Amino acid sequence: MDIIKNMNNIPFSFALKLCEKVNANAIIVFADLMDNLKELKDLQVTSKLIVVTQDKDIPRSYINGMKKIQLPRVELSRMGTVKVSIMMAISAGYISHSDKVVTLGGLKDIGYLDSLIVIDLSRESEIIVSRESYDITDEVKPEVFATALTLSLELAKQGRESKPVGTIFVIGDHENVLKLSRQLIMNPFHGHPEEGRQILSPNLRETIKEFSSIDGAFIIRGDGVILSAGRHLNTSLNGEELMSGLGCRHVAAAGITSLTSAIAIVISQSTGSVRIFKGGNIIMQIEKTVV
Repeated sequence: MDIIKNMNNIPFSFALKLCEKVNANAIIVFADLMDNLKELKDLQVTSKLIVVTQDKDIPRSYINGMKKIQLPRVELSRMGTVKVSIMMAISAGYISHSDKVVTLGGLKDIGYLDSLIVIDLSRESEIIVSRESYDITDEVKPEVFATALTLSLELAKQGRESKPVGTIFVIGDHENVLKLSRQLIMNPFHGHPEEGRQILSPNLRETIKEFSSIDGAFIIRGDGVILSAGRHLNTSLNGEELMSGLGCRHVAAAGITSLTSAIAIVISQSTGSVRIFKGGNIIMQIEKTVV
């Protein structure tokens, strides 16, 4: 245990020095790999610190003045964890797509912090695929985006009844999205009170996962109210405008986000990858972790 603690102390020290050296806007630390969370209180850059956790209950007194992100409880690779953390931090308004970030993480199986990365988001094509400017939080509440991304990653990992799932969550600018789409089936959310179709409600998670096997997209208002499932998106882009090898769902997501200010999250049924679209472009892709 002392060896692990010492292993954590070394990258902590480097992270602080790197943050100052490169003038980073934030340090993202993966708290689940820390044996002693009290070490967070010793950091002198609390205004820049973003604490990330999947399953640790971090006492508020330990992160007073710091920012916290709750990651989905699904297995992620090192880079997958970095990508999801950065996207959620952007959604929450903690950082922007043009910031410089230091990340400090590793793998749970190893048990200590072993990866220190400096990322310039304005130039890093592996993290942020599109170089176009975008703002996730224009019309979509951060917690709504985070919940939709979490559900997408869970569905990508687990599928439904042991079968792979492919679906689309379209969030925000709902009036224009509805005008540019049509129902494939009777809308299963029609007629229900808004509080009964709120994506933030834990009671609705299994229902959403059940309806994910239906062809078509989920249409979600920026405040989290689900307006429809099984919706056909009438828009598309020319095949050459999108990555080769991507199917109809991705073309539809690119099309609807090019003509509206909505954001779309697509689960690939064939690969389990999750891709996020804005402005007609893929802004991030998170590959499924193979065990």
